[in-house]
Amino acid sequence: MKPKKYDICVIGSGAGAGPIIYELSKAGYQVLVLEKGPWYRTKDFAKDELVATRRSVYTPNLKDEPQVIETQNRKGIWKAKSTYETGRDFWNGNCIGGATNFMSGYFSRLKPTDFKLLSTYGPIEGANIADWPISYEDLEPYYTKVEQIIGVSGKVIPHKFLEPRSTPDFPYPPLQENIISSWIDQAASELNIQTIPLPRAILSQKKGNRNACYYSNYCGSYGCASDAKGSSRVALIHDALQTGNCTVIPNAKVFHLKTNGNYKLEEAWYYNTLGEKKVAKAKIFVVAAQAVETSRLLLMSKNKEFPNGLANNHGQVGKNLIFSGGGVGGGDFYYSKLDPDIANELSKPGVFVNRTIQDFYEVKNPENGQLMKGGTIDFLFEHANPVSKAIREKWDENNNLRIGKNLKKHLYKYFTDVRKLKFEIFVDWLPTDNCFVSLSKNVKDKWGDPVAKIRVGYHPHDLKVAEIIAEKTKPILVKMGAHNIYAGISGAAPNNLQAGGCRFGHHPKNSVLNPQCKAHDVENLYITDGSFMPTGGSVTYTWTIYANSFRVADILKDVLKH
Repeated sequence: MKPKKYDICVIGSGAGAGPIIYELSKAGYQVLVLEKGPWYRTKDFAKDELVATRRSVYTPNLKDEPQVIETQNRKGIWKAKSTYETGRDFWNGNCIGGATNFMSGYFSRLKPTDFKLLSTYGPIEGANIADWPISYEDLEPYYTKVEQIIGVSGKVIPHKFLEPRSTPDFPYPPLQENIISSWIDQAASELNIQTIPLPRAILSQKKGNRNACYYSNYCGSYGCASDAKGSSRVALIHDALQTGNCTVIPNAKVFHLKTNGNYKLEEAWYYNTLGEKKVAKAKIFVVAAQAVETSRLLLMSKNKEFPNGLANNHGQVGKNLIFSGGGVGGGDFYYSKLDPDIANELSKPGVFVNRTIQDFYEVKNPENGQLMKGGTIDFLFEHANPVSKAIREKWDENNNLRIGKNLKKHLYKYFTDVRKLKFEIFVDWLPTDNCFVSLSKNVKDKWGDPVAKIRVGYHPHDLKVAEIIAEKTKPILVKMGAHNIYAGISGAAPNNLQAGGCRFGHHPKNSVLNPQCKAHDVENLYITDGSFMPTGGSVTYTWTIYANSFRVADILKDVLKH
């Protein structure tokens, strides 16, 4: 029996896929979703700390599906190791809804200057910076659409880097906050630094069949048991299924995209849950498998017209991969040093910190006084997971292993007398020639396909900017009376914040996609995960990925209509 031909075949189901699935299904088109991971329901997301931190339940088994990470050692030599050897898990959210199931939901928009980083601040040697082929104004209506459909809670406060908005405020009021938020506000104000409430893709009020947040104390890295978190699964795919126009196939690992000899896609080949090879046909194909795996799929899809991989005749697929630059810092607050009533308020679990600072989204270069792109500071508590907390405390400040009574005594004090406030710094991870995806020549997955080889190189400029911001942040903790204040800036790549690899632009010689996110050289291939981004800005990516996917959904509706 011939396979059904769908209007749209979407590969992936996370932030880049959800809006396409939602909008096209509701418009009456037949949509097929191929997701490599399983289909977890809300009832499956128990707050089990072992599942979330000590077992790769929501990510593939590294023996079956490793990746190869290539990093540079102190001598400048690149060394590549399989994640099965190292145990470092570079996968993120491999299931229906993807990583949006497990995000913390920090939702900040890009600024107008983020769309024109090169023309605003000029070139940086060794960085492949490019302006976006669209503007903030092009994306603004879709940022607003995300607020309404996904559900964003917060409060718009005027500040010097506030981006232009078409609506005065977020559709849902801010989430409940811990007393420490007011401490941050007061300390920052005394330093002439403005704090603003951090918008979250978490419902503070009920929306349709989705319940409001119930402040479980286990949010980021956990699936949401109330559906308050704005995952693609609950906010978009659930509604798409209600139309009767959406077919979802979980455990469908796509391994090849077949062209018809005329630069047009006609089939997606995938393995089903039994390991059988299956074929999916569609008029239009959308790939949104997260940046690394999207580049990998294109590179594996070699055809007569594309001997080096689909849409890769100009050698751009996998290039200019980006993550999020920055680092973390923090300080300790001891209950025993506080008034008992205040300590009780500080110790309340579940409620959020929800404070961010964007005063340093632009900073002065200390070497020449010129303005350069800065970043964002987000405040949060140390994650509540007790297993992770205990493991981090195995070593003392002199790097000696704590054991026996010493460990027990330390853990008791740690769990009963201290609350740790952290800050995360987000700056641009500049694209370079040393951050890209290729195919491993000798490591394969359980199906016999070459795995992604990820070279993770960063630009020293990223660290320079992050260190400037860290030094501007630590005085806030000093004013708050924190103890053991620290900051650590790193070039390590966060696997949950990945973009680039198939950047969009005007010319095939330096981009994979056109401004509509269609492959330059393939008539009916669109890419809508973070792969399209030439630069990432100094905020988390999910809101922008959602917004751009809604933008492309409008383009696809117009294409199918005509």
